[in-house]
Amino acid sequence: MEISNASRAEVLTQALPYIKKYYGTTIVVKYGGNAMTNSELQKAVMSDIVLMSLVGINVVLVHGGGPEISDMLKKTGKESRFVNGMRYTDGETIDIVQMVLAGKVNKDLVKMLCAGGGKAIGLSGLDGGMLFAEKMIMGEDVGFVGEITEVNTGVITDVLDRGYIPVISTVAGGKDGAVYNINADIAAARIAAAMGAKKLILMTDIVGLLKDKDDASTLIPVVNVSDVNSLKTQGIISGGMIPKIDCCVEAVRRGVGRAHIIDGRIPHSILIELFSDEGIGTMFY
Repeated sequence: MEISNASRAEVLTQALPYIKKYYGTTIVVKYGGNAMTNSELQKAVMSDIVLMSLVGINVVLVHGGGPEISDMLKKTGKESRFVNGMRYTDGETIDIVQMVLAGKVNKDLVKMLCAGGGKAIGLSGLDGGMLFAEKMIMGEDVGFVGEITEVNTGVITDVLDRGYIPVISTVAGGKDGAVYNINADIAAARIAAAMGAKKLILMTDIVGLLKDKDDASTLIPVVNVSDVNSLKTQGIISGGMIPKIDCCVEAVRRGVGRAHIIDGRIPHSILIELFSDEGIGTMFY
């Protein structure tokens, strides 16, 4: 579709108030789901992140990599097993998780951001003692899956101060010397809180929180965190949405300005959220 120069100018004019609003602030984006496996969506997300950085927003990109981990486990003859939504992570699996997340996935994202005109540096929760964790205790043993006990933002701040986009994979160190696999939504929420971020954006494969999970037209655009328990009781928040929304609630209660669940399947969904009145998905405040 051909866009006239006048239309381009109008778009920039309309975006200017939002650029001013977010200039110099920190926004943490958790990247995963279909937007991470679809090459066209991947390009759109990376261009959004670069644009945000170039207009003066401190973007922190936190990523998952579940499908890539599953693929590598399959190649090595190991089956993926999940316990209450958590990947069972034995000694062999945590080595593969660290290799895939902190290695290939992380560096591929850095490469794409740099190719798109940005400046990026790949980090993991192990670098600079960024994330410390202890073993997650559940009804059934989940192996080396961790709960974050400490977030140290020094290395993230140093990278941002030098004009780079930090790209963070979610493995953490334990005081016991072990390495732990951390849920990326949880890690993003804790990092956003520790950074005093203005926004936390979780990219997902759904349009947001729906009154009727089978009807996209019933999107709930705004939720006060004090209403979340009631929405759970009503069954509106259920199943796989519970942990994502709990992350948003925790982030807001720890001081993050706003938390958002947006549909990563929509091209440029981050820019739609940031630079328009209507936004996209569900916002928690």
